[in-house]
Order: sequence, then C-alpha cells, then structure tokens
Amino acid sequence: MTDRLPTPNLSNMLTSLRAERSEMLAFTSALTDEEWNAPSAAPSWRIADVVSHIAATARNMYTPGGMVVSFAKSLEDANEGPVEKRRIWSRTKVMAEYERTSRRASTLLAVISRSPMRVVRAPLAELGRFPLGLLIGGALVFDHHTHLRHDIAPALGLPAPATDTVRMHSVLTWMTAVLNNQVAQHPVAGLHSRVSLTLTGPGGGEWWIDESGLRTPTTGTVAARITAPALSFPDWGTQRSSWSDHDVTITGDSELACRFLDSVNVI
Repeated sequence: MTDRLPTPNLSNMLTSLRAERSEMLAFTSALTDEEWNAPSAAPSWRIADVVSHIAATARNMYTPGGMVVSFAKSLEDANEGPVEKRRIWSRTKVMAEYERTSRRASTLLAVISRSPMRVVRAPLAELGRFPLGLLIGGALVFDHHTHLRHDIAPALGLPAPATDTVRMHSVLTWMTAVLNNQVAQHPVAGLHSRVSLTLTGPGGGEWWIDESGLRTPTTGTVAARITAPALSFPDWGTQRSSWSDHDVTITGDSELACRFLDSVNVI
C-alpha cells in the first residue's frame, strides 16, 4: 500500500471474498421475485441492480472494459452505465453473470497474490492508485460486504448476514486505503496536528491521520482522538448515514475531529 500503512493480507482477502461470494449466493437464492425487483437502499437501484453492479465490477477486474472505470473521472458515474445496460436482463441472466465473474475474479486474486504483479499500482478513477492485489480483493470484498449488509438486507427488512474478524479486517483495509488517498488529495484544515481514528471490535485497529493521509500510530501526539465501533464504519464512513447518529466518541480538539468526520466519504 504505502510505507505508512501495513502490507495487505491477500490470503485473508481471498478467504473473505470467497466467504462473501457464498453469502451473496445464499442470500439472493432465497429471495422471491418480488424481493429481487424491490428497491434497495442504494438510491435508484433495485436489489437486482445492486447484484448486477457487483457482477460488472468483478468482470472489470479481468476484462479490457475495466479500463473505462480505471480512468473515469467519477467512479459512481462509471458504475451507472453497466447497471443500466443490465436492467433489462432476466434474474437468471444476472445471476449467471454474477456466479461466473465473481468466480473468475476470485481465481484472479489467488493467482495475483502469488505474483510480483500484486504490488503493481493500478488506478481506480478519482480514488487514486492501489496495489493490484489490494484493488482486486479489497474493492470486491468491500462491495459484497457493504452492499449486502447496508443496501440489500435492510431494504428488504431481512436480517443481515453475520460477519467475522477476517472479513471486517479486509473491509477496513480497503476503506482505510481509499481514505488514505482521499485525505492526501484533499486534507481538511488542521490535519498537521494529526487525528487518531480507533475502530473497536472485529477487524478494528488504530490509524493516525495527517495531511499526507493515514499511517500506523507512531511516536508523538495527536490533537484529537476518534473512537467508534468497526461494524458501524462501513455505514457512516460511506455517508449512508451520519457519523453523529452512531456511537462515535471524540476527545481533544472536537472542532478538528468533526471537520475530519464530516469529510469522510469512502466510495
């Protein structure tokens, strides 16, 4: 990733991706056709559209079409085209593509993780560059985990699948890598004084944030400390909800901490 953040554990990411793929297949296979076509919590997308988005994202990892997304100005805008194209597809066709592309992307991650290519930095729209192994594994685990638990299950009033430490660690590895790039591109005022972010519970950890991005804690002081449950970060950290609606505690410079928290929007 960078010399400021730990090297991603690609073996755990592969385990996480395979587990999330199994969760998605089990969850979607139990849906009625009415539920399949119901609105999701993702604006303007049905449940079917969310699944087709994940399938298209997996396909982008190993086809030339992925270059369009890699060099797009807006990742969210680039995601709309493939979803729109698939809106007329049958449920059977969408699921067939999802099963195929997610399987191939998992195989690609297994190969890349054993290759020097895993550290080659590749672009992802406005989010910046990431080591290829992290880009494939992190983005797909994050997409599966977050969409299923925050856009699909709650929209249907169904229990969200359980998670575990390995999967949450993979999700947070990707989210902090994206946040690292975002902060470095557009740091909020006052970050030269540094902020500590601690996420507690499964997969959690502590990161220090300054004008250059995120890093593992080191010697010195921080102006503010932010603590929150790791399980809530994929929700408020993507601005699906406000951080102020969650169990987020602040000590130290609350003005700086709030300014930073208001800026967090991992996509």
